Amino acid sequence: PEDTTASRLRLAGLSFLLQILTIILFAVFVRYSPESGSGPCSQQLNCSWKNRDLGFQHPRFRHVHLQDLLGFGLLVAFLGRYGPGSVAISILVVAFAIQWAVLIQGFLYFFLNGKIYVGSQSMVSADFCTAAVLISTGALLGRVNPVQMLLLTLLGVTLFSINEYILLSLMGVSDSGGCLTVHTFGAYFGLMVSRILHQPHMDKRKEQQDTGHQPDVFTVLGTIYLWIFWPSFASATTVHNNAEPWAVLNTYFSLAASTLAAFVLSPVLYEESTLRMVQIQDATLAGAAVMGMAGEMLVTPFGALIAGFLAGLIPPLGFRFLTPVLRSRLKTQDTCGIHNVHGLPGILGALLGTLLTALATADAYGGRLELVFPLVAQGSRTATDQALCQLCALPVTLLLASLGGCLTG
Repeated sequence: PEDTTASRLRLAGLSFLLQILTIILFAVFVRYSPESGSGPCSQQLNCSWKNRDLGFQHPRFRHVHLQDLLGFGLLVAFLGRYGPGSVAISILVVAFAIQWAVLIQGFLYFFLNGKIYVGSQSMVSADFCTAAVLISTGALLGRVNPVQMLLLTLLGVTLFSINEYILLSLMGVSDSGGCLTVHTFGAYFGLMVSRILHQPHMDKRKEQQDTGHQPDVFTVLGTIYLWIFWPSFASATTVHNNAEPWAVLNTYFSLAASTLAAFVLSPVLYEESTLRMVQIQDATLAGAAVMGMAGEMLVTPFGALIAGFLAGLIPPLGFRFLTPVLRSRLKTQDTCGIHNVHGLPGILGALLGTLLTALATADAYGGRLELVFPLVAQGSRTATDQALCQLCALPVTLLLASLGGCLTG
């Protein structure tokens, strides 16, 4: 009993300290962005990819926010033993991550004359960051307490922002749906933390995935929210100038094909007569992850279907063949299987994005080239150079996620 009292007080104390710290930092630095400029990005601010016309960003911001809270929050509820507790922890993570991300990303992107200027776009960026941290927590559910989750969020948000800044601002990579920055970074960061926190006695316990009625209800809801809101999430930072939203269309095609892929493989690999909802949810997430980078590129509708279908094959195969090997050899305990659902599809999406970048021509993209690949359109880079940058972004992300995960763990 004394131990639980101590841990309760630790959680209360840390939450209080972090909240007071963010309030002080907000008081000193954060201001609303001036209305006169187009969106929160005036020309002096260092936000190359965020310098877009964001007049009607608010519904998108709402969708991205719902996606974080409902989509991810309900996805972790399928673990029968920790269902409601995991949802509570994911809400705690969201509540702190958004405040911290506004500060850290503000210093990197929206900092001018000693102040951080926030607008709806900085909130969308903060939500992307929160999504990456929520993915990381999927590897650790049930094995870390809320105090550790807060510390994970503190470090995870900081490292995510640094990685995103290196990729988007310094390397000029096009990754609008967060294929590398959100999915790949979140997955490998979480996996490295999980590896450092390995507890041998945990392997002896059965995975706590009760197949009760209640967890499946949560999963059904979470999956439906993903279907509704992920296309908005994938296109939240992309082109708006009356151009057809390719990212939305491609993400929908990819989701559809990846869901069918689950129905192709699961009956073959598992002896259950009906497909479990968790498997459909995993395929949906993989289909969304693979379109993170390629979504706004000229992937073509049939290309989106092919990519989604391939991504949807990864989770069932991964859970059946790869996860047991990783658990026994590399000692990674991955509660929600984020490696199969976000990590590998994220890498596949990055390779697809690299290929499409190499094939990009001004004829095919027209006026959109300037919006998707601004450096290529300006002539400061060839499509091949841009593709090399996209490719180099993958090892950079993996390195930062792994080192950051070791440090955090």
